[in-house]
Amino acid sequence: MKVNRSNELPHGGGPELDFRSAARMEDLNRLIQEFSKHDQREYDDQRALEIHTAKDFIFSMLGMVQKLDQKLPVANEYLLLSGGVREGVVDMDLDELSVYARGTDYDMDFTLLVPALKLHDRNQPVTLDMRHSALGHSWLSLRLFDEGTINKWKDCCTIVDHINGTTNYFFSPTLVADWFYQSISLVLLEVQKKPQRGMPRVEKVERNGTIISVILGVGSSRMLYDIVPVVSFKGWPAVAQSWLMENHFWDGKITEEEVISGFYLVPACSHKGRKENEWRLSFARSEVQLKKCISSSLMQAYQACKAIIIKLLSRPKAISPYHLRSIMLWACDRLPANYLAQDDFSAHFLLGLIDDLQHCLVNKMCPNYFIPQCNMLEHLSDETAMLHARKLSSVRSDPAEHLRTTIEHAKAANRLTVELQWRGSTNNLPSPQSDAGGENQPDDRLAKKLQQLVTENPGKSISVFINPDDVTRPHFRIDDKFF
Repeated sequence: MKVNRSNELPHGGGPELDFRSAARMEDLNRLIQEFSKHDQREYDDQRALEIHTAKDFIFSMLGMVQKLDQKLPVANEYLLLSGGVREGVVDMDLDELSVYARGTDYDMDFTLLVPALKLHDRNQPVTLDMRHSALGHSWLSLRLFDEGTINKWKDCCTIVDHINGTTNYFFSPTLVADWFYQSISLVLLEVQKKPQRGMPRVEKVERNGTIISVILGVGSSRMLYDIVPVVSFKGWPAVAQSWLMENHFWDGKITEEEVISGFYLVPACSHKGRKENEWRLSFARSEVQLKKCISSSLMQAYQACKAIIIKLLSRPKAISPYHLRSIMLWACDRLPANYLAQDDFSAHFLLGLIDDLQHCLVNKMCPNYFIPQCNMLEHLSDETAMLHARKLSSVRSDPAEHLRTTIEHAKAANRLTVELQWRGSTNNLPSPQSDAGGENQPDDRLAKKLQQLVTENPGKSISVFINPDDVTRPHFRIDDKFF
């Protein structure tokens, strides 16, 4: 496909315009670039160390939770994702989420999937019971597990007695979340009784539905962790088997083994399901791999579109960023790779994502990328679908104005962050849970520890270089990586 890269119309017809809004494509591209600059800030050494300190604290805390009653697996694998649950990094779609504002409540947000159960042994019997659930959801029976596992988790199960006298234990997402929140609260209470030098400030611990949200302060940084108890599986579920038979945009770029290395059950039920029993299938591990194959220009358009719709379509709740992510993945399968790789086509991609999302709303049809027979908008009322479609129509009529508003929001959040950091640095009295060393600076022992961590765990550390062009110093960023 030959693509006109000059933003000019053929035959000297002037700048390329968007037919619907008459916006100049080069202006939209410039606005998307500006949004990306404000939305994705680079972190200096100090911030990088603070990020790592918070991550270390969360992991140590989970180790202490495991020691409380040995429910969590001893050797556990966490999936750490940049972006909170609110940003659609996993398909949770919860009504009970508290509203936290970037800049006001936190500077950076992360989602941590913590397996309560790990089913990684091929000989381990697994029963995904989908008889009572909507498509893409399941109950999990512990009936075929060993006695030790059943006894350990019995208090986090709903019990069904059968007519033949047998008892079935169904692993309950709500009861697991209850236990997890109580355990984390207990551990944090103990930790805060004996504050240590360099320890993060625990600014907030809240339960949001089945998610535990923790906001930590380290130095002048505030980090939001959405901690999600999950069930982790190796392999691939039968319900998504047919998806593997199709051609996909990632074919030849990453191996099938990388894409289907495992999946999760996350604690989120369908609109008609039983909250205490129903889990949702999640392919977050696969999505981390697929993200590697998406061009930077499409990712920029996706991030800008997500920022626009999060605020615009928040009431009544119908569309989440996860819907937009699915739409983007379908677009990658549908469109030629050389078209999607165009560096200066972010404006085209943004307008296309808006068009696709509007199409999904009008038709109340948004298939899950991994389970296409699962329509994620099936439950929407006609009234809600049309209300949101009309809102998107206003964006499509003036995308430049909506981008400018989004840029202003990103700038305002950054200004708030800087203001709060400045206030923190002028306050020389450390908090009782904070660093007792003057200006809340992590000491150089941490830097040495980080360097050692990276050196000793090539390819295994969850910390990765913040700046790949400068590996002489320990720059760290937590991104969509899984090791």
